[in-house]
Amino acid sequence: MKGKVRIVDVAKKAGVSVTTVSQILNGKGSRFSQETQERVRQVRDELGYVPDFNARNLIVGSAKTIGIIIPNIANPFFSTFVRGVETAAQAGDFIPLILSGDGNPDLERQYVEQLIQRTVDGLIIASPSVDQATIDHFLKANQIPYLLIDQNPIDEGDRVSTDDFEGAKMAVSHLLALGHKKIAMLSCYNPALNQKQRLEGYKAQLLEAGLEVNEQLIIESSLDKKGGYNASEAVIKTGASAVFTVNDEMAIGLYRGLGEHGLKIPTDISIVGYDNIDLAEYVSPKLTTVSQPVFKMGQVAFKLLLDRINNPHAPAQRVKLPVELVIRDSSQRYYGQ
Repeated sequence: MKGKVRIVDVAKKAGVSVTTVSQILNGKGSRFSQETQERVRQVRDELGYVPDFNARNLIVGSAKTIGIIIPNIANPFFSTFVRGVETAAQAGDFIPLILSGDGNPDLERQYVEQLIQRTVDGLIIASPSVDQATIDHFLKANQIPYLLIDQNPIDEGDRVSTDDFEGAKMAVSHLLALGHKKIAMLSCYNPALNQKQRLEGYKAQLLEAGLEVNEQLIIESSLDKKGGYNASEAVIKTGASAVFTVNDEMAIGLYRGLGEHGLKIPTDISIVGYDNIDLAEYVSPKLTTVSQPVFKMGQVAFKLLLDRINNPHAPAQRVKLPVELVIRDSSQRYYGQ
């Protein structure tokens, strides 16, 4: 079996030294003639030569690679966020390495260590399970730039977030304006920072409307479609005329569960979700939801991380992006008592 094409093979066929090939292919060959540069690149393409990653790092002083740690790649929120990061990273000639830890602190700690071993230039942490000890022991100790997004509760360093508190208030205010007074909330077990803020926003808006916060109307389940589905019976038992879900995934699962119990949305119960994932406008009825600029969050996260890589001693960067209510067909006016 033919071995990997080596830099010496390119040099031999191009009739130049290995040093010449290395400098030209790493963007440091301006002292060579245009003819020589073109010949080396032509030979590289003919032979299919790919530079050794580690050797290139030593030459250019950068891996041009960032790590992204997320809790669940199957969640449409995180897949959209990653696409935003990828788009911005590609424009900057960076390669993202994406790792999904399923909220397992030990696994995510291993991922952080392994990414450092691969000499990433920086790290975007979108998981709440990466704790302060991991950041202190691995990232700070090795001077690796990092950025947090809103799920992580650590209150330091660079961060991109959205206004979850205000977003939840928007959702509840919309339902109140439609005449709903008994509004349930479908929350999650062990809520992360942003989910806690949505719960607080739900409570705050009810209090502002002069209504009591009834803890019996707050239901917890797993943060996915199955969680919404499994919580459907508990939601029905509350007797609520409307429900605000902490994310769209749970709302979509709730759709199925309520349907299996013979309830129609929004005739029997109105639903407002959170995130505005792609599926929100493809379910029936289309889901009213609070929209986060998730793709833009990814783009901004990469930009801030790149700023940190280039200016390691600059003040902490904090960006909070706005949210908006997208009214569709899953919420309607309530005429009951």
